[in-house]
Amino acid sequence: MTRISLTVDGASVSDDVEPRMLLVQYLRERLGKTGTVIGCDTSNCGACTVHLDGTSVKSCNVLAVQADGHEVTTIEGLAQDGQLHAVQEAFRECHGLQCGFCTPGMIMQSVDLLKENPHPTEEEIRFGLEGNLCRCTGYHNIVKAVQHAAGATAGATS
Repeated sequence: MTRISLTVDGASVSDDVEPRMLLVQYLRERLGKTGTVIGCDTSNCGACTVHLDGTSVKSCNVLAVQADGHEVTTIEGLAQDGQLHAVQEAFRECHGLQCGFCTPGMIMQSVDLLKENPHPTEEEIRFGLEGNLCRCTGYHNIVKAVQHAAGATAGATS
């Protein structure tokens, strides 16, 4: 067992973990952060995307011990004081989801995309979300949601 200490959604946590435990497993099984979805275990689908020190990562491709000393934000940590994050709200308003399985990862990747490029073109949005798969919507409403969020967050920081 290896002792890790990290911050998850603003709360400090310390725990003993197996060195081979994936971050996605740690978040879901130990911390109850079930919004982080296990989709493929191969880093192909992006459903498990979280932010590690503010940058999106696929948590099925990161060991929990690699997060030691770092800050992790999950989909549950985006909302503040009962208010949805602008990207969460845009996905709701623009129907950027159907079954919802990919939605947490799509939202986390979109937040990172908009942080890096606050006014992306449709092509830049599609490229920025390329590592996240959706089997339901055909991406049209997802792209629309990111465009809507870009308008809502113009000049704001995430």
